[in-house]
Amino acid sequence: MTAIDDAFDSDFEEPRSIALAKAKKKRKVIGLDDLLADYYEEKSKLLERESKKKAKKPCASDEEKDEDVREVAFAEFVDECQEKMGQMSGDDEVYRWGLDVFGNQKTMPLVGFPDVGSCKLLQSFKGHETSSLVQVEIEKEETFLQGLLTHGWLLKLVYVSGKLEESIATWTFNLMLYSSREDLRTSACNFWCAVLQADQSRMVINWLPTYSEFKRALEIYGFQLDMHTNMPSDVEMDHTDSNSPGPPQNIRHWMKFVAVSCAQRRDTQLIFSIPEMEDLIVVIISLFLDRRLLGLSMMLHECVLATINSFIDDHWHESCSKLAKSLAFRLPTDVNSLRILESISGVDARSKNLRSAVAFQFLVSCFDEKVVDAEDMLRLLMAINVKDKDCDLFKMYRNLNLAENWLSFDPKLKDKAVIREMWGVCLRNCSCLISSTDMRPFASKVRSKASYLLQGTCTKYSNTS
Repeated sequence: MTAIDDAFDSDFEEPRSIALAKAKKKRKVIGLDDLLADYYEEKSKLLERESKKKAKKPCASDEEKDEDVREVAFAEFVDECQEKMGQMSGDDEVYRWGLDVFGNQKTMPLVGFPDVGSCKLLQSFKGHETSSLVQVEIEKEETFLQGLLTHGWLLKLVYVSGKLEESIATWTFNLMLYSSREDLRTSACNFWCAVLQADQSRMVINWLPTYSEFKRALEIYGFQLDMHTNMPSDVEMDHTDSNSPGPPQNIRHWMKFVAVSCAQRRDTQLIFSIPEMEDLIVVIISLFLDRRLLGLSMMLHECVLATINSFIDDHWHESCSKLAKSLAFRLPTDVNSLRILESISGVDARSKNLRSAVAFQFLVSCFDEKVVDAEDMLRLLMAINVKDKDCDLFKMYRNLNLAENWLSFDPKLKDKAVIREMWGVCLRNCSCLISSTDMRPFASKVRSKASYLLQGTCTKYSNTS
């Protein structure tokens, strides 16, 4: 063999061996069965090693028992913490405002026209040629009158004649308060509102409702808060002749009529006397406590503003004090007292004056001791030991809100240094003596409320100085 042959042999022999080796590796495939076999083999080895360790340590079972006990204790601790946090977060659910101002309704009275034949306006219209334009059955006089009312013709006839007869006035008023038909009570309410807003020099009204008519309607609706005593059970027994819970839909028109009558006729002929107006305002404000009337809150606000502004200036100061005492005497001093303050939300001077007076009277009702002036009240607030475990922090939270409304809206107390200092001490007691780790209900709310009021008080008086 020549040297050239040796060179060719060395060049081709090694590549042939490498190619064979690669071919062998590609033919080696790992299947799923192999992987499972390896997994179970490793698991069996692991279990065997653990069993050997347990055999060497016979006391391991006691350690496991101790560990289980620690886990159970830790779980109980977590449950206890969750329960306490739930109590802290559930303050608002426990103390929820609301009062059943209305019980069951009485049976609504039937409303009929008192004497069709004596109604001059109706008789004159029936003989007029324009009566043919009204698409109602003239033969049925009750239906005819209802058609005149719902189509707006009755109001136009009263405008033309310049006179509202007693028969028409009482009939439409009763329809507004007691009719079960929405179209009739709405049309009657719009009719009366238009009459009250008309030029009184061109309109003669032969009949106006008295306050007893409004009180009677409330009684039929199921109103059960007496002026001098709150006995829902006794009132409930009086309304057993009806299973329908109050109030009915007619209460909307009752409110609207009151608001319009107080707003439009205060400069001319008053429908209500001053004592009746005071009683009426107390009734309207108490309606804010019935959660079934939440959808009518805006209408209730309009009623409150209209009745408050119907007083003349000479009578308002004395009436404001009477109103505050009546509300505090009539309504409970719990969370509902804060709802009452929210209902007096006007930004005018009279609304602020009434809100301050009501807050002060509620505070007086919260304490058994006799309170003469503002300093006496603040001394009572300062004397409350919020660190005492028996201290009811919800009552303290309520007292802070009442005192805030009382002092903020009373212009006579804003510039008194003694009042500012005493109020600041009370706020510092609540914000500093209650720790952040206090788990009592309302502890965090009292501390936060006092800190907020204290900061605002300091900022306000530092800016003025």
